[in-house]
Amino acid sequence: MKVYTKGGDKGKTSLIGGKRVNKGNLRVEAYGTTDEINAQVGLSICEVRELKNSEELVAELIEVQNYLFDCGTDLANVSDEMPFMINKDHIAWLEERIDKYTEELPKIERFILPGGNKASCSLHVARTVTRRAERVCATLIKEEEEISTHAFKFLNRLSDYFFVVARLANVLGEEEEHFYERSQIVFH
Repeated sequence: MKVYTKGGDKGKTSLIGGKRVNKGNLRVEAYGTTDEINAQVGLSICEVRELKNSEELVAELIEVQNYLFDCGTDLANVSDEMPFMINKDHIAWLEERIDKYTEELPKIERFILPGGNKASCSLHVARTVTRRAERVCATLIKEEEEISTHAFKFLNRLSDYFFVVARLANVLGEEEEHFYERSQIVFH
């Protein structure tokens, strides 16, 4: 398989189904941002591997990477013939993981600042990039572009998942969480 095709040299790319669009198209932005999430998860895995007792989380993040590839495929899919890959079971899986970790983690009553160890920081970046992908998809929906509703819901749950596993990474690394403190400085 060739890495380059030269097909995009004039600023166009093909969606699944054959439609050619500009590389600046919102749909391309949506699945491109999903690819960016996937790369960030790869970096996060490298950091998580350094933590004690992280094997289960590493395996889970690799599974998330596969789901992200499926999600990106769904976002690029404008074909009537190819079924979507992400379904309600993927969303339920994320919800189950979120609920499990939320129950196990220390309770919080204040906003958490992204931080702690490198793994947690990397997962918080994945969370914010996921939120950006959600915003792009929401704009696509607003412009009446049809996208997989399951892919959109998956991204919404995924950002919540990254929040809780970022917290988990701090627990595994025995790192204290840092909480938001309202500024005491008054500007006039």
